[in-house]
Amino acid sequence: MRLGTAIAIYFLIWWTVLFCVLPIGVKSQVDDGSIVTGSEPGAPIRPMLRTKAILTTLIASVIFLAFWGLKASGVTVEGFVRAMPF
Repeated sequence: MRLGTAIAIYFLIWWTVLFCVLPIGVKSQVDDGSIVTGSEPGAPIRPMLRTKAILTTLIASVIFLAFWGLKASGVTVEGFVRAMPF
């Protein structure tokens, strides 16, 4: 796998995982009962973006390494489908 392709695949995995991780543990102003005047009531109180970026990087790295390992071992979708018992 070429470097540019690997970076592009990692980037796509990272963004997909980020959107899955973002809603975890979010508490809105309405949930807390402390709405700040002039702000969106559904805005998060403490979004924890740094923590979520680190978690996203760790999860995306594990997924990418699994993908890279399968790719390097020669596993293909066609071979996997042929091996299925149905």
